[in-house]
Amino acid sequence: MTVTIGFIGLGILFGFIALGMPIGFAMGLVGFVGFAVLVSLDAAVVRIGVTAYDLATNYAIGTIPLFLFMAHILFASGIGRDLYDFASKWMGRRRGGLAMATVGASAGFAAVSASSLATTATMGLVAMPEMRKNNYNLSLASGSVVAGGTIGSLIPPSGMFIIYGILTETSIGKMFAAGIIPGILLALFYIVTIAIWCRIDPNAGPRGPKFTLREKLWSFTRTGEVIFLFTLVMGGIVLGWFTPTEAGAIGAFGAIIISVARRRLNWEAARRAIYATLKTTGMIFGILFGALVFNSFVTASTIPLHIVEFVTQSGLPSMAVLALVLLVYFVLGMVLDASAMMTLTIPLFFPLMMDLGFDAVLFGVLVVRMTEIALITPPVGMNVYILSGVAKDVPLDKIFKGALPFVAADILHVAMLIAFPLLVLWLPSL
Repeated sequence: MTVTIGFIGLGILFGFIALGMPIGFAMGLVGFVGFAVLVSLDAAVVRIGVTAYDLATNYAIGTIPLFLFMAHILFASGIGRDLYDFASKWMGRRRGGLAMATVGASAGFAAVSASSLATTATMGLVAMPEMRKNNYNLSLASGSVVAGGTIGSLIPPSGMFIIYGILTETSIGKMFAAGIIPGILLALFYIVTIAIWCRIDPNAGPRGPKFTLREKLWSFTRTGEVIFLFTLVMGGIVLGWFTPTEAGAIGAFGAIIISVARRRLNWEAARRAIYATLKTTGMIFGILFGALVFNSFVTASTIPLHIVEFVTQSGLPSMAVLALVLLVYFVLGMVLDASAMMTLTIPLFFPLMMDLGFDAVLFGVLVVRMTEIALITPPVGMNVYILSGVAKDVPLDKIFKGALPFVAADILHVAMLIAFPLLVLWLPSL
């Protein structure tokens, strides 16, 4: 009976989402009512209160507003344009070099923005005009922008890693450390994809202008302090100098100092950064609250236990189960956004993966990567719609077509992480 009620609750939740109800509110409502039916109304009311208190007093959750504030301050200082200028001067002379520079700049901006959507929007504004001016194929240009934006899921401080860590009680510091090598590898996979594309069709990415060594070195002077800040924040977490929350505070303070020193931060920009931080933080807290309440309902329904029992009795190898779970994420990504996928599926799949002996950090990196692939696959593809809003004259079909080779690179990247888990687990083990 409890399992039946659990599946009815899941069906109602998907119905609410299809009707356009905010994901956090939908999960909280279904979770509260479902828990009340399975246990009691009094227990559900207590659960709501305990969840709200635990969320508000969770030290680790302070990571979210601090890193978001750092991102918005640096966004106001124009760091995205500086990073692209630096990358394009060093890589733009190659065939497809501006697209490669877009990927490299996206990785750099993702390291300080903690947002795939913000990275796509920024690189769309900065890189698309330059590539179009140099007669780049529209599919290659737009594909490199939307795919480069997904690197934000792996390069710390990733917002998805923070959400995963809170939902599963996995160390956020270890998740950040685990994303560094896969993030760098993903950028290299994308650059190789661009090189192959331009080898097949040399006209897709013509060579860019040539710059002197002095001009290249000068471009570094505009990004050096931000690179140092990222290295300090991430290196401090990996080396154990400070916690992720403390790292967020250092990053936010450093962003203010850098922006003020550059004379790019005024009161109006600071006000917008604070407002954007509070708005985004409120949205994330709402999703987390709803997800935690829903988790209580799913646990009480015993659905995860039955899934574990079913898979255990099926006799399938653990790697086959992992492949099926990742395939589910790939399919769900065609109809749900990344945060919705993670908050909906983690209560169901995480106990199963732990029972099969998979490492929580490795599974987290794979899940986050699969949810971010959804940002460039039809029909949802949020990065595609973000770029479409920035470059209004580029047809959606051109952007999706340009994203397809990068999706293939994503699949190969995920396969490599599964085959060589040390790529994910080496830094956290330190």
